[in-house]
Amino acid sequence: MEDIRIRGLEKAFGDKQVLREVSLTIPAGGTVCLMAPSGAGKTTLLRMLAGLETPDAGEITGLAAYRTGMVFQEDRLIGALSPVENIRLVAPERSRDSLLPLLERFLLRDCADQPARELSGGMARRTALLRALLSDANLLLLDEPFTGLDGETLGVVLEETRALLAGRTCVLVTHRPEEAEALGAEIVSL
Repeated sequence: MEDIRIRGLEKAFGDKQVLREVSLTIPAGGTVCLMAPSGAGKTTLLRMLAGLETPDAGEITGLAAYRTGMVFQEDRLIGALSPVENIRLVAPERSRDSLLPLLERFLLRDCADQPARELSGGMARRTALLRALLSDANLLLLDEPFTGLDGETLGVVLEETRALLAGRTCVLVTHRPEEAEALGAEIVSL
């Protein structure tokens, strides 16, 4: 893996300039947290890193060394499939039995076989996050992955997430500095 370098990145949607002259380095194996007010381009930058948006100007280098996984702002689960089945879409080598301890650690054991469309918002969010973390991605783009989690659940999930991120490069978007701190992230303001 190598550092990801973003130089002079710009993006507009019609007359609305979303990113202007953004430059930063995402260290290989490190976690960077993008913080800025809503509408400042955090999600757009993640989408560019994922190859889902094209910059109007500037460049991103170093991505060729990465397999990318992403947690979007919405969960993007297949509603008819259980958490186990949704996770196995990106980790087919994992058996149901091998996933159960991980689901337990993410406080999802009781809904392991329930259709995703029946999950609470917090359960769906944890399933989407665990699915990304269990993929073979070495670059994880996490767009507000802890939304809807609070209290003890948030603390447990942050601890488990940090452990599963070890050795991988991560870009996190959140409005809560305590989440960035819990993941050992370098905070970057856009």
